[in-house]
Amino acid sequence: MSNDYGFNSDDSPNKTTSHLQLPSPIITRRNRTASTSERALGNPLESGKIKSFCREKGHGFVSPEKGGEDIFVHISDIEGEYVPLPGDEVIYRLCPIPPKFEKFQAVHVRIVHLTPEKHLKWDEPPL
Repeated sequence: MSNDYGFNSDDSPNKTTSHLQLPSPIITRRNRTASTSERALGNPLESGKIKSFCREKGHGFVSPEKGGEDIFVHISDIEGEYVPLPGDEVIYRLCPIPPKFEKFQAVHVRIVHLTPEKHLKWDEPPL
């Protein structure tokens, strides 16, 4: 049953909402433009260690080997078969984050040295 405002009074999938959601400034592999990808590939490889990573949330942070602020990493930018754990050594490229392109996120992230803990593969269910 609907009311005068065009909203369904139940929890059906056809229910509309009156709020707008702003798009995320995080650039995932899916929504990266060709020019942004080209810019990221032009950046040198950097080294660092995974500081934190949450598989359920789909993101984490890398501590750069050269120091400085931790760098955001999105799940879609991790290459390889293993879910990263804190302490894993990685190499990556930097990609600027809009709107001002002053901050960066890690892209093309590859684990080059695994910590001794057991690592899950992406296709394995979380513990």
